[in-house]
Amino acid sequence: MPDTSRCTIVLFGNDLRVDDLPALDKACQRADAVIPLFVQDTARAGDWAPGGASLWWRHHALVALDDALQARGSRLILRNGDTLEHVQAIVDEHDCDAIHFTRRYEPWAVALQKDIHDTFASDTFTVKRCAGALLFEPEDVRTGSGDAYKVFTPMWRAMQELPPPREPLKAPDKVPAPERWPKSEALDDWGLLPTSPDWAGGLRETWTPGPEGAQARLTWFCKNALETYASDRDRPDKDGTSGLSPFLHSGNISPNRCWYDVLRYREDHPATENGAQAFLRELGWREFSHQLLTMAPGLPDQAFKSAYDAFPWDPKKGHLKAWQRGQTGFPIVDAGMRQLYETGWMHNRVRMIVASLLIKHLLIDWREGEAWFWDTLVDADLANNAAGWQWVAGSGADASPFFRIFNPMTQGAKFDPDGDYVRRWVPELAKMPTKHLNAPWEAPADVLRKAGVKLGETYPEPLVDHKSARNRALEAFEVVKAS
Repeated sequence: MPDTSRCTIVLFGNDLRVDDLPALDKACQRADAVIPLFVQDTARAGDWAPGGASLWWRHHALVALDDALQARGSRLILRNGDTLEHVQAIVDEHDCDAIHFTRRYEPWAVALQKDIHDTFASDTFTVKRCAGALLFEPEDVRTGSGDAYKVFTPMWRAMQELPPPREPLKAPDKVPAPERWPKSEALDDWGLLPTSPDWAGGLRETWTPGPEGAQARLTWFCKNALETYASDRDRPDKDGTSGLSPFLHSGNISPNRCWYDVLRYREDHPATENGAQAFLRELGWREFSHQLLTMAPGLPDQAFKSAYDAFPWDPKKGHLKAWQRGQTGFPIVDAGMRQLYETGWMHNRVRMIVASLLIKHLLIDWREGEAWFWDTLVDADLANNAAGWQWVAGSGADASPFFRIFNPMTQGAKFDPDGDYVRRWVPELAKMPTKHLNAPWEAPADVLRKAGVKLGETYPEPLVDHKSARNRALEAFEVVKAS
């Protein structure tokens, strides 16, 4: 039986769930009273405080978490400001003797969790940092010499040779409440939802934040897309991806739950073998990104390969804004950027295409694209976002070489062969024949006229000529090579 003198704070972060949450599970086992606490500490997060789309998701995920806690006899306490000050106040007011939290990997959050340990840990006060965000902790996946992996494939092989990830934990039936509750702020007072203007209509139509939405999407994925995932995950015109990235980022579902649900579904449906392996490998890429961020905390701001610090960026006036608005004149790029702004998400294949255009065709610093994604993505994970942009830029670990410059026309034709994706998100080109859809500037005048397209008026001319821009990018890359 628990010691009735024990009161544990469970400090939530990017783990907004009650299912498979070791920090909460251990607290319920040890304590007679558990105080679930979420502190919005934007000052510590600094430049990497959540962007607008992530804040929209946070609001709804916090509502869902509070509902789940109330169903178990508890509630969520909300505070805004300095985490240490709020924790100290609750410890003093409620005579708490422990705090549990899920390990995080963002540099500011790593520093915060260390401060919590240094401030509170003692013979009479327990500070417990628990797993829960990754399948394996970064220090558990190492090369033969004990170093972190800088290349994905050998890391993936090493992960497969480790004991399997832990089985997911069931949500507690009851979360023991304290005799009296700390004061809590009102979530609506935080202003996380956009109002003037309300730009979140597409997000509301697309997503159901929270654990129920996460489990529903995982179930749908297994039944409807897992069998063809290995081939369809590169097709933006199909609903062929898991769609789980925002739920994983905010911790509405654990990677362990995803891992084992997919494995168990595969056992009963052998035809999903290839798709299941491809999906588990993508979870491995998520682990790899966090390994990189742990190894190189400056990854969001600094080139992993320092030679790229010499790259001669040469942005032209208006090009960044045109890219952000989906007005580059390259249909597959514009479709992706409009999908992002409308839904808070973009297909991963298209993320690579739009990033390549920004960095290599427009010679705009990858950090500008990273910042835009940070503000507009509902899955704006610091490790994944930084690693992804540096992968395209060529400056990251195990990165695509800089001289691999995507041709947006051939990429569009290959991965959106019937043009359904472009026509959905760039409706001004909806009547263009597929033959000319990815390069409307090359279409005969009568084709454009019949499609109702006036280049430069109803749809923009391309910002740059592909061949000339490619040559310019390769010339710029010579500076990096020389350094």
